[in-house]
Amino acid sequence: MDMIIDFPGGSKVDAHFRGHTVMTDQPPVDDAPMPFEIFLASIGTCAGIYVLGFCKQRNLPTEGIHIIQHNHAAANGMMEKIDLEIQVPPTFPAQYYEALVRSAELCKVKKTLEHPPTFEVTTKVVEPV
Repeated sequence: MDMIIDFPGGSKVDAHFRGHTVMTDQPPVDDAPMPFEIFLASIGTCAGIYVLGFCKQRNLPTEGIHIIQHNHAAANGMMEKIDLEIQVPPTFPAQYYEALVRSAELCKVKKTLEHPPTFEVTTKVVEPV
């Protein structure tokens, strides 16, 4: 899947793919999340997709389920640890607690971070249309 990244003005940088636009911004304007915040949010929301799927497959209610993501930064601002805490209501069946954790651990974003891709950044001159 290709993405087109453009610069709509100010400190804004947007990504376009599959008919969607993900808008980002940097302070001081801060009209949208910063790219790194979207990256971090992708971890928790990806885990959430797997937890949601687990519950739907078993007709388990998702009301009251939350994932709290604790991001622990090193002195240089890089993440050294990310904790995902799946909170369930008292009525959620205890027999599924560990299975929820296993489901969240299937997250594609998490797995990609555990086995990172290689990066290649290049420049290409393109004539205006």
